[in-house]
Amino acid sequence: MTQPLSGYTVGVAGDRRGDDLPALLEARGARVVIAPTAIRRPVNAYRWVSPADLAPLHRLIDLIIGRLVDAVTFAAAADVHALLTTAAPQDDAILDALGADVLAVCVGRRTAAPLRKHGVPALVPTRNAVVEALVGELPRRALSLEVAGHSLTLRGHAAVLDGEIHLLAPAPMAVLRTLATTPGSVLSRAVLQRALPRGGDEHTVEMAVARLRAAIPGVVQTVVRRGYRLAA
Repeated sequence: MTQPLSGYTVGVAGDRRGDDLPALLEARGARVVIAPTAIRRPVNAYRWVSPADLAPLHRLIDLIIGRLVDAVTFAAAADVHALLTTAAPQDDAILDALGADVLAVCVGRRTAAPLRKHGVPALVPTRNAVVEALVGELPRRALSLEVAGHSLTLRGHAAVLDGEIHLLAPAPMAVLRTLATTPGSVLSRAVLQRALPRGGDEHTVEMAVARLRAAIPGVVQTVVRRGYRLAA
């Protein structure tokens, strides 16, 4: 490891807290976050207990439906059932997202079974190969294209323009993702309005476009009386 890591946040599994990896990453300039690690015990089955505060789970559901995360990992079938149960009556929307734009990663075939029952394809690595599977699969799935002579890649809630990461709010990200699915095509405000995660009107679309332009200048063009498109 020789390159500087300033500006990067790196998660390190809690069971590696005692080795040299966190210190090495920090010495290279990274912000290190120690992630809790589950301890496997000889029990007959996993069970999921509803937390006292469901707000983080509802936030995750919103992020999945809005295509603002690249992937979701599941350690047990109980995790899948809990997500779908909590997401009701938006379970169709979350299944649509997991079936297309958000990668579902399941530890083992039993964990993947509830999703596959609904027609959702899942990546099924072994428990020790989850990170390796994500690192290999996510770049391949990322939407990448050329915009106005620049390289643009969409990743969850961020746009990467010529290697520089731009974090975007849900509405501007939804507009950019919708325009990027049909590069060069002009999309009306009505079409973009339907893509907004929380709905809205034409003014909401205009505000989202304005915020997108402020974050990434030169990417979106206005076509008078017709709508918007990505710059050629």
